Amino acid sequence: MKILYTNFHAGDGGGHTTYILTLAAALAERHHVTVAAPGSSRLYSSAKEIPGVEAIALEFRNRLGAMVGTGWRLRQLIEKSGFDIIHVNGSADHRIAMLATLGLKRTRPCIVFTKHNDLPVSGLSTWFKGKLATDSVICVSDYTRRHLAKTVYDTKAVSVVHHGIDLRRFAPVASGVSERLRRRWGTAIPDGALVVGSIAGTDDNKGWLHMVEAVALLPPAQRERIRVVLGGRTPNAQQRARVRALGMAGQLICTGLLRDVRPLVAAFDVGFVLSRRETLSFACREMMAMGKPVIVSDSGGLPENVEAGVSGWIVGPHEHERIAQLLMRLLDNRLEVTLAGMAARARSVAQFSLQDFADRTEVVYQESLARMRPWAGSGGVAKWKVQRHSG
Repeated sequence: MKILYTNFHAGDGGGHTTYILTLAAALAERHHVTVAAPGSSRLYSSAKEIPGVEAIALEFRNRLGAMVGTGWRLRQLIEKSGFDIIHVNGSADHRIAMLATLGLKRTRPCIVFTKHNDLPVSGLSTWFKGKLATDSVICVSDYTRRHLAKTVYDTKAVSVVHHGIDLRRFAPVASGVSERLRRRWGTAIPDGALVVGSIAGTDDNKGWLHMVEAVALLPPAQRERIRVVLGGRTPNAQQRARVRALGMAGQLICTGLLRDVRPLVAAFDVGFVLSRRETLSFACREMMAMGKPVIVSDSGGLPENVEAGVSGWIVGPHEHERIAQLLMRLLDNRLEVTLAGMAARARSVAQFSLQDFADRTEVVYQESLARMRPWAGSGGVAKWKVQRHSG
């Protein structure tokens, strides 16, 4: 197959970027894969480094003039390259893909749309995208699938495909390695401290301040034995002021953006993602794959990642006292932390396979093509399956 991935984010792109890069790398081994994204994006720069993936700089903007220009460029690319699949990942690139494919018949690619978020699905533009430019929908969680009920997309072929993780890359490290990594911060992490960390980002909606507020509720002796470590952009002035007001400046360590989060995760005892709106979370699954149990909020698709009380713990988004009580227990019960970490890795191996993620996405492509191009018969689908199993 010839597959084109599109995304509109001009900067980091967060989970969208990780999602596309993961699929592109996995499927480039057996298909022709192209990624179209803004030239200033992490997606574009990272896609260029993947063997077998072609990266094209393309701006997806919502201004009418820019939309028409980008739509024309995308149409020319489609006609030149003969894509079988366009996999869109956001509102702007989905809208432009609709413009670019209007009027195409036998040469029109199948358009697959991944619903990454839980933003409202409404409005005239959304209705047109659903009717004119969507052949299949992928939801990243059961929560997201429920969100599409009784919308224009509910009339399409909808599949739930959870994120997959490269389990070889995100793997547990020896305890001695973890201790050496902790020494990067010198005296910032005292011996015997419980390190709770997150790589989910520092935006307000990521809820990391809930963890800081929970630790602040602990008696001073216990509070001193905990460090909260964040990977991501440096917190803004307002967030830092809140940390100081809580008396938690000495317990919070911020690393800034990291090209490789694995050394940081290796230094954690427990991971956490306390987002108010999260449809699944790559960050959560990466930490679990590295053998870190996670504390997640009972919000969105986050509970789908863990088995409560076994591979992690589920708390209400604002249950600061409950989080504090959990931390108190874990401080003096490191065996529970160790066993939960082992269960997190086992769950990752059983359910977070990168191969399964790629294969299930590939099946969505195959079924979309079979519906859209019945004249091709079963031979085309069989050929793709042979390529998949021999790759």
